[in-house]
Amino acid sequence: MAKLVVPNQPATSKDGIEVRSWPAWTVWMMIIGYAGYYLCRSDFSVAKPLILDAYKHQGVNKETLGIVAAWGTLFYAGGKFLFGSLADMLGGRRMFLLGMAGAIAFTVLFGAGGPPLFLVAWVGNRFIQASGWVGMVKITSRWFSHNVYGRVMGFISLSYLFGDFVSRLFLSKLIHYKVGWQSIFFISAVVLTVILVPTFFVIRDHPADRGMPEPPENPESLFAPEPEAAASPSLRSLLIPLLSSPTFWVVCVLSFGFTFMRETFNDWTPTYLHESAGMREEDAGYASSLFPLFGGFSVIAVGFLSDRLGRSGRALLITAGLAAGTVGLLALSSGAFKSQTAVVVALVAAIAFLLIGPYSLLAGAISLGFGGKKGSATAAGWIDGIGYIGGILSGNLIGSIAEHMGWEPALRILAITAAVSCVVSLVYWMQERRAMVTV
Repeated sequence: MAKLVVPNQPATSKDGIEVRSWPAWTVWMMIIGYAGYYLCRSDFSVAKPLILDAYKHQGVNKETLGIVAAWGTLFYAGGKFLFGSLADMLGGRRMFLLGMAGAIAFTVLFGAGGPPLFLVAWVGNRFIQASGWVGMVKITSRWFSHNVYGRVMGFISLSYLFGDFVSRLFLSKLIHYKVGWQSIFFISAVVLTVILVPTFFVIRDHPADRGMPEPPENPESLFAPEPEAAASPSLRSLLIPLLSSPTFWVVCVLSFGFTFMRETFNDWTPTYLHESAGMREEDAGYASSLFPLFGGFSVIAVGFLSDRLGRSGRALLITAGLAAGTVGLLALSSGAFKSQTAVVVALVAAIAFLLIGPYSLLAGAISLGFGGKKGSATAAGWIDGIGYIGGILSGNLIGSIAEHMGWEPALRILAITAAVSCVVSLVYWMQERRAMVTV
């Protein structure tokens, strides 16, 4: 993290801690904090086979849980729009802590009841968690220079990838020890509570709170020509520059496709590996953790490359990832490797490596590039929010197709989505090339 600090700083802050350590502390605490969010999100995915078994005689099936997941994603998408602008107006720290506290409460509620509470608890959990990512984007815009947006957001993206990876391993280990599905939710809430305490004391909105100067505004931001207002910006001043940009809308369409694919793997990988590849519930949970693990490797590589390649280079990385990911999804959906469990798991990991790094740029470095200090959280909220409208289909459509037609047709839908998104990414690349020539 040494390369991510702001230069020309005083030796120590008013807290008596070396000033140069505060950017690293801020990043690491955001990574740990948002990873904790995933304990209270991956629990539903990992526990689905147990829930299906416990309530199969009450009519609970994959389609039922798919509907619960779809409603949760709908409210998560709505929360992105709301909390993105609130983060720009009220500060990222408040939104980040709000998401943690809310996730704890609703996770306890989910574990406390059966099917009657599933929908309410999961919808509330997903809605309040929408404040977390936009809060981190806002904090990052204040703490770091635009020259390192790619690598900083690459590190921060490890929170939802390695956090998901570790969460799935941990929760699968609980299943190994015969812990019931209710206890899985309670334990997740307790661990996030422990993480909340140091997060409260470490995270701050501005470097000035630690006796440090802020880096300059990104000159390529859509808000860069405007002087930064001392007061809280209005919603209108945040939305008009973004919604007037054709390139911004193309990125939103890309987010729709990427999130549809990512949420499918997040929600259904353990169930798919259990039913299609014949793995035990415990082993399927372990194997599903490879998706976020290899996705984490991808975001680090793509983050560093994107800072070196610039705007058009980011678009090219997205296009290349989608093209190769389409090939991987076609192979997985063919069913040719259905009896070869190792090959199926390897394909899942490869698809993660090809898609997740490019995906992480959209609501990360690219959102920071659009919004800068003033509107970065709003940009991330809209890009992510529209993306999660696509994610709604991963819960409802994919769950329904898998229930009635099988997993191969469901995976073919993902392959088509990747191919169409690849065409859209070519449009994005051409727009970025023209923008660079104009500048």
